[in-house]
Amino acid sequence: MSTAEYLYAFLLLLHVLTAVAAVVSLRRSPVQGSSFLLLRAPELLFALTSVLFLFSYIYATNANMSYVQLFMATHGNLRLAPNTSKERLSAYLRYLPLLGVDLAAMWYFRSRRSSAIRKEVPSLTTVEAWALPGVVVSGVLSALSAPSFVRTGGIPVLAWVCLVPLLVVLENVSLAQGIFYGTLAGIIQTMISNFWLGTFNLLTLQFVTVVTLLEYVPFMAIAVGVLRKSRGAGFLVFPAAWTAFDWLRSQGFLGYPWGMLGTSQYTVMPLIQIASLAGVWAVTFVVTFANSVTAWYVSGRMKALRRGKAPFIALVALLAAAFGWGTLRILNHPAASGPDNRTVRITLVQQDADPRKDDYRETFETLKRLTAEALPSKPDLVAWSETAFVPNIRRWSKEDPAKYELAALVRDFLAYQRGIRTWLVTGNDDYEFVTRDGGQERLDYNGAVLFSPAGERLETYHKIHLVPFTEYFPFKTQLPGLYQFLLSFDAYLWEPGDRRVVFHHPLFTFSTPICFEDSFPNDVRLFVVAGAQVILNLSNDYWSQTDTEAMQHAANAVFRAVENGRPLARASASGLTCVVDTLGRITTRSPLYEQSFLVTDIPLPPQGFTLYTRLGDWFPIAMAAVLIGLAIGAMAGSPRLRRP
Repeated sequence: MSTAEYLYAFLLLLHVLTAVAAVVSLRRSPVQGSSFLLLRAPELLFALTSVLFLFSYIYATNANMSYVQLFMATHGNLRLAPNTSKERLSAYLRYLPLLGVDLAAMWYFRSRRSSAIRKEVPSLTTVEAWALPGVVVSGVLSALSAPSFVRTGGIPVLAWVCLVPLLVVLENVSLAQGIFYGTLAGIIQTMISNFWLGTFNLLTLQFVTVVTLLEYVPFMAIAVGVLRKSRGAGFLVFPAAWTAFDWLRSQGFLGYPWGMLGTSQYTVMPLIQIASLAGVWAVTFVVTFANSVTAWYVSGRMKALRRGKAPFIALVALLAAAFGWGTLRILNHPAASGPDNRTVRITLVQQDADPRKDDYRETFETLKRLTAEALPSKPDLVAWSETAFVPNIRRWSKEDPAKYELAALVRDFLAYQRGIRTWLVTGNDDYEFVTRDGGQERLDYNGAVLFSPAGERLETYHKIHLVPFTEYFPFKTQLPGLYQFLLSFDAYLWEPGDRRVVFHHPLFTFSTPICFEDSFPNDVRLFVVAGAQVILNLSNDYWSQTDTEAMQHAANAVFRAVENGRPLARASASGLTCVVDTLGRITTRSPLYEQSFLVTDIPLPPQGFTLYTRLGDWFPIAMAAVLIGLAIGAMAGSPRLRRP
């Protein structure tokens, strides 16, 4: 049996055991604990079944992919139907009946037909009765506020209300229920937003969901715990907590700053300018504050509590300050940056092919053809995407082209690059040998290489922030079983780089964060601090084949330009190749998932750093301090925090 089959069998067993326990409880009514069994157990089962159904439905897309079919033919740990339609039909048949049973149980037992429930829970409040639907709505609206399968550009206005149902629920339920509901909303949002991860790697979506669970449980325990003990300042708890939480979950090996509420506002130009002061975190705070204040008054009205005007006044002042400052920044933005209006002309090539899945020679020919069309415009730099040229140049340039096909391809590439007589940066594998434990070990890197017009290999950047579990796993010695499990599912693991390289062109300096590195505010900031005038992201979004992922990635990148006051260009194998100015406007872009190129003149920015570039992630750290202060005040029972 596969892992999915074991999980489904476990799910069936849980349903059977719960049904038996419910029947016994009803026959022996009243029984202590019946309220949990009959009211809460169906919710738990519904949540678990929904998550497994989403996994199955999303994962079905892999059934249509040729390389997955090849993997299944040569490995015994994955089973899928011959195509996506049949695999999704299988998901419907397995999970929809169980979801129907769970919904029926929730409706039946909440209709007060059980004397056991009437004895233990005389009445359910409106919030308790509708908690689960409200939480699901919050999770869905949060996902749809950003670029999604519903609207490629996202629906930013939803971000201003999406948390209201969840926050109302959290203020009116027990701590344990709050942890459950808050975590469920986070998982729903994550799975809907990241559905495209189902085709990135055979394990990525599973790991991201498990990590989300592990992150949200302690987050909700702390935030809901402080909220329940806070009084007049309770509306501050979640804006501070959520901002600090988004920052924390972008740190370390498991860092994955995707789907943040602030990112959904990437098209709201006046608002996102505050990112130059405090990063995308400030935008998240403003949007969450609006949700929290709205929920504060809604919950107070439901409880017939008088809640003063202070939160409303604070919200109006915050919005006026944020939008007002942003508007002034836009109005005062120079038409062309730099004291002498200097620009650099860059060609960004989008070959619309997955280099690792397609024929290397064919991809190279496509890159050559697109570049040839751009060369008459005399670019100062040509940029190819992440691993655009796959054969390891360092390795195969040392081999005999007559004996090895990849060596011949590298020879042709080097000759071609010298022939175009301009600067070229391309993604490419790289490696080095290091001495460890008395022997030599080869370390492989995901890199970016800069070549001069004379064909000199001048500098190489090794990707520092790798995708956890699918590109990097640092615990292969401590957890060898998990390491082998990752390899068995076709994970290709790299070593992280250790140096933030700034490439030096005669006209400007630039750095090349690779792929999702442009989603990490502080990582990109450190490139700018090191001297980069232009941020040049090299990506490969071809594998997703979804407009949603392409636009989500671009939305993240927009904030790096605003935060640092540096123009940003993206050269993607496919997806969205584009240029973003220092205000966060996408000034030019390629069609999604088409072979194309952009030739663009990018204004070089003036000297100097934004406040965010100077101070880094000071704002979320300050919000963490605010949360700690609220917690201390709540525990001390400060009169100022007592509910009126």
